[in-house]
Amino acid sequence: MAFAFGVVLFALGIAISIALHEAGHLVTAKAFGMRVRRYYIGFGPKIFSFRRGETEYGMKWIPAGGFCDIAGMTALDEVTEEERPRAFFRKPTWQRVVVLSAGSATHFLIGIVLIYVLALTSGLPNVADTATAGQISCAANQTSPSALEPCGPGVAAPAADAGLRPGDTIVSVAGTATPTWTDAVKLIQAADGPTPIVVERGGERLTLTMDVAKVQRLDPQTGAPREVGAIGVSQKLIFDYNPLTAVPATFAYTGQMFAQVWQGLMMFPEKVPRLIDAISGGERDLETPVSVVGASVIGGDLAERGLWQVFVQLLVVLNLFVGVFNLLPLLPLDGGHIAVNLYERVRDWIRARLGKVAMPPVDYTKLLPLTYVVILIGGAVSLLTLTADIVNPIRPFQ
Repeated sequence: MAFAFGVVLFALGIAISIALHEAGHLVTAKAFGMRVRRYYIGFGPKIFSFRRGETEYGMKWIPAGGFCDIAGMTALDEVTEEERPRAFFRKPTWQRVVVLSAGSATHFLIGIVLIYVLALTSGLPNVADTATAGQISCAANQTSPSALEPCGPGVAAPAADAGLRPGDTIVSVAGTATPTWTDAVKLIQAADGPTPIVVERGGERLTLTMDVAKVQRLDPQTGAPREVGAIGVSQKLIFDYNPLTAVPATFAYTGQMFAQVWQGLMMFPEKVPRLIDAISGGERDLETPVSVVGASVIGGDLAERGLWQVFVQLLVVLNLFVGVFNLLPLLPLDGGHIAVNLYERVRDWIRARLGKVAMPPVDYTKLLPLTYVVILIGGAVSLLTLTADIVNPIRPFQ
């Protein structure tokens, strides 16, 4: 029951995001006085519709997108004499770009709002790998890949003895800066005996001398034990915020998420062969692309296990990905239309500087072959992803 609820809830979240995307186009177009003919969610046969003012609103059976029909969006769009004064192409370039960007901007806004809610309710993960102390314990030997020996009499606790507190950020170890937790671990493991460790606490830097202990750790590659330095501290994985401190944290975290989404988008082409392999029974993991169906299934698994923070983070990633992808300068994406409008503006500016008259709008019929190629490739990848999600779905908890 919880799984089905999670699947439906995640799919509903996607549907709401799509509706808000189109609403972004609708609201900005109306704000600039453009004629909006129709606003629909979904494709295929119509479920219902109603008219308010000059705009028809409705919903269709296939919840795989939507559209906002603005009069005069391209040179191919026929407009009536009544529509012509308020047609899209008659408005200033900056207004057209705002309207075209509004869909992606709405996805970004959804992501920011969800991240802010996460910051207030459950905190934000330490995705920057900050060297901030979490639990302070003892420097124990490792007994398995996921467990240490329990603390007891005679077991050294260098961090606790030196006065390290949860929330302290390790700035340097033995004079070497530690911008990340990974850096701190490497330097501490290489240390032995009394070692100066600088930490930041409440905006103040303190130097703590820790008697680094030697312990047994299992090599992650071979599983063989090896002797390394340890001080008995774990990394703080979740940061908590109040309504005020959550604001800068939200934007910082959003920036980190944008960087990850952009990196994933750039690596997307090399992941397509893994989709083909997954369809034929190959290994499927979270690094392979997923469709709306696959993402909803993962959302169901997360809901079933009560991992609501990860559930919301997945919605955030999806919104940021769609927002960024939609701005790529390729037709029929909004980014392609933005590129055409900016090209027209720059072209006419140059012609004006040369004393020439402005040219007519770009003839979209000449761009149709490239548009069809993009649609064909996008459709093929979508079909591959959907097929993989049906025959070999990602189920990280099974």
